[in-house]
Amino acid sequence: MGNCCSDVAGGQSAIGGTAAGHLNPANAPNDAVDRFLRSRGYNGLFSQIELSFSASGLRDRDVLSKSDPMMVLYARGKNAALTELGRTEVILNSLNPTWITKHTLIYNFEVVQVLVFRVYDVDTQFHNIDVKMLKLEEQQYLGEATCALSEIITKFDRSMTLDLHRREDSIRSTQSQNCGKLLVHAEECVSSKTTIEMILRCSDLEYRDLFSRSDPFLLLSKVVEGGSHIPICKTEVIKNDHNPIWKPVFLNIQQVGSKESPLIIECYNFNSNGKHDLMGKVQKSLVELEKLYSGGQGENFISSAPAGHNSHNKVLKSQLFVDKFSESIQYSFLDYLAGGFELNFMVAIDFTASNGNPRLPDSLHYIDPSGRPNAYQRAVLEVGEVLQYYDSDKRFPTWGFGARPIDAPVSHCFNLNGSSHCCEVEGIQGIMMAYTSALLNVSLAGPTLFGPVISNAALIASQSVANGGRKYFVLLIITDGVVTDLQETKDALVKASDLPLSILIVGVGGADFKEMEILDADKGERLESSSGRVASRDIVQFVPFRDVQSGEISVVQALLAELPTQFLSYMRSRNILPNS
Repeated sequence: MGNCCSDVAGGQSAIGGTAAGHLNPANAPNDAVDRFLRSRGYNGLFSQIELSFSASGLRDRDVLSKSDPMMVLYARGKNAALTELGRTEVILNSLNPTWITKHTLIYNFEVVQVLVFRVYDVDTQFHNIDVKMLKLEEQQYLGEATCALSEIITKFDRSMTLDLHRREDSIRSTQSQNCGKLLVHAEECVSSKTTIEMILRCSDLEYRDLFSRSDPFLLLSKVVEGGSHIPICKTEVIKNDHNPIWKPVFLNIQQVGSKESPLIIECYNFNSNGKHDLMGKVQKSLVELEKLYSGGQGENFISSAPAGHNSHNKVLKSQLFVDKFSESIQYSFLDYLAGGFELNFMVAIDFTASNGNPRLPDSLHYIDPSGRPNAYQRAVLEVGEVLQYYDSDKRFPTWGFGARPIDAPVSHCFNLNGSSHCCEVEGIQGIMMAYTSALLNVSLAGPTLFGPVISNAALIASQSVANGGRKYFVLLIITDGVVTDLQETKDALVKASDLPLSILIVGVGGADFKEMEILDADKGERLESSSGRVASRDIVQFVPFRDVQSGEISVVQALLAELPTQFLSYMRSRNILPNS
């Protein structure tokens, strides 16, 4: 336990909540939920999904009885290869089965997870064999269906009805034979979304440093079977203070186990060498900590006797107090989707002259006759293929900047479709068509200005808020160079930080994008406007686009993984509930 904080910065972050959460308390309570799911290996959106299945109107392939259906679930990879995920039980004599067997899988927001469902009629001679041992080629194939997992979880009730068809029918004809329907229902597998917020303080801590007061922090651990301790949360370090009051800590009930589960609260004196001194400890459940808060009482720390000694634990003068104890329900990203919230995709493309002549193969805007997409097209496709499922009308505002339209001055925000009044295009293919058309109808110019497109996106987001829209907007800016209106861009971003808007900036080409990282506040420093106003939250993610090596995830996928957190930070900071 002594090395839980190796430096002051480390001591200033809670295991159950990030330093950013402390800067913005409205965001922090849910970090406990996210941290718990992360610890279970759920990265990105951190959601585990349970799927259940039923079917209706299946084909009857048996002569003297009805079919005995079983459903097999597959994941389809990028190369179209299928990986079997699981099988249901066999339902005897039913054309309208409801299977008991569920399947649990991890939902990754940042990738499109394509699922394939195949239904088989299991022959009577195999009924006593474990379904895992059945050879599918020996069973009668009834039909299949395909969809993306994100299509299911974005439905209002997280249920989707799919038409079953036969593989050979879909290959031969666009009019497949009716093979019945499959109903797939998804449930999020977090058993508790209750989060506890506590403010803890201590009094009369012992002197441990020779020439100064102690530098205390608290470590909270749960007790598991066998008596071992698992750390779940720690406070920041407070320098030179024997009566410290720490910033709020946040615990998810599922992290702890239950409100009756014992917690060990240890107070350490921070040492920069990592060998922190244990100053005392208390064992209390959340129920008991709540009683301390209600009664305004403190609990004395105890000092454990060294191993091998028969002496009893020593009760210390120093005490632990609970100055705040509150419970709240923290909703997940999927709760908001089920409540009707959407992600609306917007795109802005750099048409400055530094991209090179689009007619030449060395240009970043070159359209390869072989159909291989350039970096701009790839970025749109990679981000768009994920976000399109969260936008019901699939009408995407799309702009260009840094070019001179025909018979017009240089524009730093023009509608990519050439319209003078409408910026929306239909679907991802609509973006691709508008992009290739624009290359023929504009002259590349400059400079690189982001301010106008950010302001346009912010205007759409603010109008949605004014109209009570349940939308969160995602602007993708693709550029080949460093922004030249840095302060104007900062001003626009600070203003937009109060809106339901995130901005993804993808740098293409070989430029040095180091200065662009200033716009991405991942290191904890919020953007500041020319008037001195600080951004209310971080809404920018920047990545340089590069070729993906074998086995690596795309940088764009890594970029998208941040979006649910930014979405939730906006909703929670404004106390917007999924069904409000």
